[in-house]
Order: sequence, then structure tokens, then C-alpha cells
Amino acid sequence: MSPCWGGTPAVLRLLGGLTLLLLLLCPHAARGDCSLPPDIPNAQPDLKGLTSFPNKKVVTYKCNKGFVKVPGEPDSVICLENVWSSIKEFCNRSCNVPTRLLFATLKKPYNTQNYFPSGSVVEYECRLGFKRDHSLSGNLTCLQNFTWSKSDEFCKKKSCPNPGKIINGNVIVKTDILYGSSISFSCNTGYKLVGSALSACVLKGTSTDWSHPLPECKESSPISKPTSTPQKPTTTDVPGTKPPSTPQKSTTVNVSATEGSSTPQKPTTTDVPATQGPAVAKTTTSVHSRSTSKGSGTISAGTSFIASGHTFITLTVLLMALVAMAT
Repeated sequence: MSPCWGGTPAVLRLLGGLTLLLLLLCPHAARGDCSLPPDIPNAQPDLKGLTSFPNKKVVTYKCNKGFVKVPGEPDSVICLENVWSSIKEFCNRSCNVPTRLLFATLKKPYNTQNYFPSGSVVEYECRLGFKRDHSLSGNLTCLQNFTWSKSDEFCKKKSCPNPGKIINGNVIVKTDILYGSSISFSCNTGYKLVGSALSACVLKGTSTDWSHPLPECKESSPISKPTSTPQKPTTTDVPGTKPPSTPQKSTTVNVSATEGSSTPQKPTTTDVPATQGPAVAKTTTSVHSRSTSKGSGTISAGTSFIASGHTFITLTVLLMALVAMAT
């Protein structure tokens, strides 16, 4: 055998070792890995802190602030044997979600859409409780500065029926009778309200109507004063007093005593029994003696008569006393 052929296996082993060493020392591209993904306008890739990406690794992009993903366009790339898949620009400027209106809502499919490039037009429909005013546009447009055009009030509030009138009362309309408003009720003097004092214009199905029916004003019952119980007359027994007896005037008889008679005569008192009638006062006969001065003239005839009467009375009293003693 030739000496040249004898060294062949050793050479092959050396070449195999060198190949393995090269594979270990070669860059990642030699093994099918991908480097950083390509740049996309108005978007940033989510690298998750990696700088090398293995085969079939997927990287997703996010649009920059003020840009929105174009619906239907892909937003990610994949590493295929150290090459990234192709991707087009998918982020674009857009208006924000259309203005929310109190009287209208977005029609489908605008209510689920989030991409509104310049020139986009959206349509609205009236909310319940409102009716369309066809003289005004119900659309909004995304302008070139990516703001929405101003909206007209193209939906108007529906009106509730005329509430009517209350007999002996009043219907008070504060503003109007349109959807969302309210009215109140009151009664005239002497009447009371039976029912609700307020009513609101609300939705009933797809129409508007009053929340409460009209109340009634009924005549109030007259306020009756409490009946006072008549008081029985109170009789107080007052002890009766006899009419005052008429006092009898005292009879005074002036007797002129003769000269030398200085002893005055005591008055004679006679008790008269009282009758059922008015009391009669005791009669008191007072006899006063009046002395005459010495040397006076003879007693007049009148004086003599009085003296005789006095003597008669005295004798009578003495006689009565003797009779009493005898009995």
C-alpha cells in the first residue's frame, strides 16, 4: 500500500474537527437565527429585550401615539431561516372615536370601528325619545386636521300629549312638555289634591307619555269647631236674710219738773212679742225731766197735762207689778 493512502483517515478526522469548530464559532445567521426586525414607519416592534431571534420567532409592532392600525393590515413579522417575513406600513393617522351625542348614536358598523382616516364620514341615528329633523345633516366628517366636524342638533325631543286641565285646580308647566320635563299640580282654596302632585314626560315603549295621570281636586270638608257642652247653671244656696226690721223711733216725752223735784225718772220699756212678719223694734219711752230755775212763774196748762200723764203711767206700772207679785 502506498504511504500516501495510509495517512488519509487522519486527514479526514482533522477536517471534521475543524468544521465543528467553525460551526461553534460562526455567527447566528449561520444557524438560521434572525437579527433585529425591520423598521416600520409610525410603529415600534415589541422586542421583549432580545437582540437575536430564533427561527419561526414572531415579533409584533405597535403604532406610535397619534396613529392607528389600518384594519386588515398585518402588524407582525416572523423569522424564517434568518430572514424576516415582509410587512407593509400599517399605521396611519386617524380621528379619535366619533363624538358622543346626547340625542343620537352611531349607526352600525361605525360604533365598533376605531380607524377613521382623513375624509371618513360617519352616520348617526336618533335616540329613543327624539325624532329626526331631516332639514339638518346627521353625518360627521373627519377633517384633514384629524378632528370631527361640528354636529347640528338634527334630533329633537319628542313632546308629551297636552296634560289637560284640572277642575278646581291648576296645571303648572315649569318649562315645556317635551321629553324629560316635568309638570306639577295644585288645587284652589277649599279643595284638596287627590293623586300625584308631579308628573314627568317619560318613555313608554318607543313613544313619550306622562308618568302619572291627572289628579283630582276634591272639596275639603269644612273644619268643624268642637261643640262645647253647655254648662248647667250652678245654684248656690245663699242663706236668706230677713228684711231689716224697721226701727221704731224712740218717743221722748219731756216733762218739766216742778221746783224742788230733782230726781230724774227712769225710762219705761215695754216688750212687744214679735210676729212672723218683720221684726218690730222694742219701744222705748224715755222721760226726761227738765228742771226749771227758781223763781220761775206758774206751770203752764200744757206742762200740767204732761205731768198728769206721767203720774198715770207710773201708777199703771206699779199696779201691774202688784198683780204679778200676787200671782
